[in-house]
Amino acid sequence: MMEEEELEFVEELEAVLQLTPDVQLAIEQVFPSQDPLDRADFNAVEYINTLFPTEQSLANIDEVVNKIRLKIRRLDDNIRTVVRGQTNVGQDGRQALEEAQKAIQQLFGKIKDIKDKAEKSEQMVKEITRDIKQLDHAKRHLTTSITTLNHLHMLAGGVDSLEAMTRRRQYGEVANLLQGVMNVLEHFYKYMGIPQIRQLSERVKAAQTELGQQILADFEEAFPSQGTKRPGGPSNVLRDACLVANILDPRIKQEIIKKFIKQHLSEYLVLFQENQDVAWLDKIDRRYAWIKRQLVDYEEKYGRMFPREWYMTERIAVEFCHITRTELAKIMRTRAKEIEVKLLLFAIQRTTNFEGFLAKRFSGCTLTDGTLKKLESPPPSTNPFLEDEPAPEMEELAMEKGDLDQPKKPKAPDNPFHGIVSKCFEPHLYVYIESQDKNLGELIDRFVADFKAQGPPKPNTDEGGAVLPSCADLFVYYKKCMVQCSQLSTGEPMIALTTIFQKYLREYAWKILSGNLPKTTSSSGGLTISSLLKEKEGSEVAKFTLEELCLICSILSTAEYCLATTQQLEEKLKEKVDVSLIERINLTGEMDTFSTVISSSIQLLVQDLDAACDPALTAMSKMQWQNVEHVGDQSPYVTSVILHIKQNVPIIRDNLASTRKYFTQFCIKFANSFIPKFITHLFKCKPISMVGAEQLLLDTHSLKMVLLDLPSIGSQVVRKAPASYTKIVVKGMTRAEMILKVVMAPHEPLVVFVDNYIKLLTDCNTETFQKILDMKGLKRSEQSSMLELLRQRLPAPPSGPEGSSSLSLLAPTPEQESSRIRKLEKLIKKRL
Repeated sequence: MMEEEELEFVEELEAVLQLTPDVQLAIEQVFPSQDPLDRADFNAVEYINTLFPTEQSLANIDEVVNKIRLKIRRLDDNIRTVVRGQTNVGQDGRQALEEAQKAIQQLFGKIKDIKDKAEKSEQMVKEITRDIKQLDHAKRHLTTSITTLNHLHMLAGGVDSLEAMTRRRQYGEVANLLQGVMNVLEHFYKYMGIPQIRQLSERVKAAQTELGQQILADFEEAFPSQGTKRPGGPSNVLRDACLVANILDPRIKQEIIKKFIKQHLSEYLVLFQENQDVAWLDKIDRRYAWIKRQLVDYEEKYGRMFPREWYMTERIAVEFCHITRTELAKIMRTRAKEIEVKLLLFAIQRTTNFEGFLAKRFSGCTLTDGTLKKLESPPPSTNPFLEDEPAPEMEELAMEKGDLDQPKKPKAPDNPFHGIVSKCFEPHLYVYIESQDKNLGELIDRFVADFKAQGPPKPNTDEGGAVLPSCADLFVYYKKCMVQCSQLSTGEPMIALTTIFQKYLREYAWKILSGNLPKTTSSSGGLTISSLLKEKEGSEVAKFTLEELCLICSILSTAEYCLATTQQLEEKLKEKVDVSLIERINLTGEMDTFSTVISSSIQLLVQDLDAACDPALTAMSKMQWQNVEHVGDQSPYVTSVILHIKQNVPIIRDNLASTRKYFTQFCIKFANSFIPKFITHLFKCKPISMVGAEQLLLDTHSLKMVLLDLPSIGSQVVRKAPASYTKIVVKGMTRAEMILKVVMAPHEPLVVFVDNYIKLLTDCNTETFQKILDMKGLKRSEQSSMLELLRQRLPAPPSGPEGSSSLSLLAPTPEQESSRIRKLEKLIKKRL
């Protein structure tokens, strides 16, 4: 019973001593301890196992028990001491609380006394400073009144003096006084309700009006609109009057400038009237020489009369430009039929030179916003790859070399006067465009005549196919026209010039390139009378000569050069033309035309080599392969094919050395044409014996090696063939080898033969299988069972099996097709 009570007491004690995690964490922070007995998750069993890990350690159990008892005794003493020390804590706490409350009450009393004293002090200060504030307000008002009275005195005296000086035309004193009066009057704007102030303001306005009218009258008297200019230099009165006009209404200044410039240029309108001989374009230099003399004369006589900030010299030049542009436009409309290209270019050149002279002399600050909107400089480019545009000479050289593929930064116009006069020539630039159309037509005709006279280019086996020199001449001329036209206008005339460029790019492609490609007698794989005659006579098909092959390669290289340079020409045109017209510059059609010439040239080269190999393939299909008794070296037809390849390919490669990618295209197209044709002729070799099949396999392997070496055949420098080309050759010729291996395999047992066919040929079908059976010389009765077995073992097609089977029933078999072709050949030969 005692033990049970002790256990219950322990459980109750543990329940009471279960502390929350926050309390336990606080205790650990205040009293850190490494003793396992102080841990919240203390486990007695683990602690005992730690003390006695082995049976031998039980020998020290008495010593451990004594230590624990000693520790318990010490803990009891500590607990007893703490409990005794807390006996009087409650009483001490109550006493301390009472003392604190008393201290707080005393503090509140002191704070109240301080607050009462502060309120009394504030009231005392307000009473002391009330009189001081009144004195400050009185001083401020008095100062304002004195200042206003002084301004009023100055204003009244200034108005009287202003009126007196105006009557005496003392403009030098008026300029200084008027500005001061206007500044003083600004202080009285809030007092305009006072009649006297309003009256003074009206007197000032009246004086300004009178000054303006008086100054205009003085200038009219000095520089009358009718008659000649007053002799002698300008007076000091007018110079001071200009200073006064700077202060008056801006309209007075504009009226003075307008009248003076009009009077100064009145002689120009008389000298260069429309009916005068010097008014025509051929004497346009005299106009610009006259204004230069007038500007020098103005600087000498009137340079000090007008303020520098009026920019009178520049204003005279600008007004002269406007008048000249209007007059030239009028006379050119009247005498449009007399305008010739040389005369127009002469006038434009002299005009642009004069505009350049103005840009060097003046800043262009007097040009109005609406004068030349196109002269605004474009926003700075954020493209880091744009470079400064080179000099015209370097740019032309780059065009000749075809090195214009880098984008150029649009050049900001550095001449604010560009187009201020020359814009009048833009409506008449059609004369220039028509002239360039005529010149380009003559240039193309000359190219055609030169080509016929000089003949095709000489064979070139060292540096690659020569580009026709005429194409470089054409693009150099294009460059010259483009630069010249962009200096005249960047608007619609540039679009018209682009249309002319497009026209003659197409003509060059048709007349010079396509028109001079050699003509073939028969197309690849076609059947014509001439080919049948040559086959009947036992001769080879006509081939291109060495000169013709070189010509084709030269035309291909020229078309490639034209294609690249046309693209660069399009980019340069877009840089020269206005931003709003860029979308109308498009030479894609012309680039497609040159691409077509390239494709046609490659196709001609492929057809020529392909046709040269046809007799050898025909000879292969006509051999009696069932009578071959032993396997020897490669057959004669293989030697013939290799001979033709070695004759043509090195010439083509050497002449296309500068355009390797198109030589690679030639190789790929030839492989795609020759290999299927070889396999077609391979199927015609029937029947074939085992030895004949082995000989054909050897020949096929020889052709495969030659085709793999085709890009570098006959070359001293051996290069690895392109991967795309090698893949085509390996795939096609491997299929031919697999066909021969199936032919060589025994056809019994049937299942093994059919499975072998399916395994070797990935694109297996019944048509190919039937051709292989024909090559083996099997009878139709034997083929039917094998075909049926093949259909059973072939995997089902992914979709539409019924449709495909019905189509195969409707389509003629290869035997029917070949018999029809043979009948047609026999019929044509018989008639011939």
